[in-house]
Amino acid sequence: MSLLPDPVLIKEEILPTALDLSVVIVSWNSVEFLEECLGAVYEAADGRDVEVIVVDNASTDGSTDLIRRRFPNVHLIVNPGNMGVSVAFNQGLQAGKGKYIQMLCSDTIVQPDALDAMTTFLDTHPDVGAIGPKLLYPDGQLQPSCRTFPTLWTFAWEFLGLSRLFPKHPVFGRWRMGDFDHMTTREVDQPRGSSLMVRHAVWEEIGGWDENLDMFFNDVDWCLRIKEQGWKIFFIPDAVMNHYGGSSVKKVRPRMILASHGCCYRFFKKHQSGFLHALAIRMLGVALLVSAGIRYLLARLTPSRIA
Repeated sequence: MSLLPDPVLIKEEILPTALDLSVVIVSWNSVEFLEECLGAVYEAADGRDVEVIVVDNASTDGSTDLIRRRFPNVHLIVNPGNMGVSVAFNQGLQAGKGKYIQMLCSDTIVQPDALDAMTTFLDTHPDVGAIGPKLLYPDGQLQPSCRTFPTLWTFAWEFLGLSRLFPKHPVFGRWRMGDFDHMTTREVDQPRGSSLMVRHAVWEEIGGWDENLDMFFNDVDWCLRIKEQGWKIFFIPDAVMNHYGGSSVKKVRPRMILASHGCCYRFFKKHQSGFLHALAIRMLGVALLVSAGIRYLLARLTPSRIA
């Protein structure tokens, strides 16, 4: 029997009264960030009709106790086990009733004007389905947050090291957008899912995150599907958030290395077309398997050195 609530029933029960914004936060053992994250959301949402939904993936560090004690108005969904990022975000999407939905990881801190800047942009650009903000590291340094959609050539340059050697090259650095300074508003393929804002109408049209991509490449797939339906995706630097980055992932780094490589392979397999493309993806799968094995062993042997 499924552990997840029936999405049809949820939509029927919740959608009649629309809000300005739903903020969906996915959390797993991140109690050290939650209070700052939630406090910043409520400060940025001051004066707006907003609901905050936290989906907790069976944390054991007191996260849910903190939320119930410090933020009693939060709509808290507690899973019986770690269901993965995609399932958790989908639960939040199903529960949300806002006109717009702000996706957040629990180690993301919203700056005071960010939500206003993002909702205003969507209000004035009806052809835009999703937007991403400028992300900064906690020390204020820029955190590159936009990428183009990956191709098989992308990973050829990655495995050969050319993307690292020539990060601003128009070919070798194209996937990571090394030539983009994140200072101007522009249309992009894929902002990070940890801070993406989307229209509720987009979710209704294309559906939620692919749960077969449980941890990685789920946001890439979602953005690809958004654009395939004719919606635009934009990056706006006027909205700023601080992102610690991978706080939960780093706690189980070796396992996440295997998960990231597996999701990468499944993403390309999902979007393959033609015999030659399928053959190339099988070759990519072999390369990813070797890479994952090496990086997994390194992470187990030298955990303090593998970021």
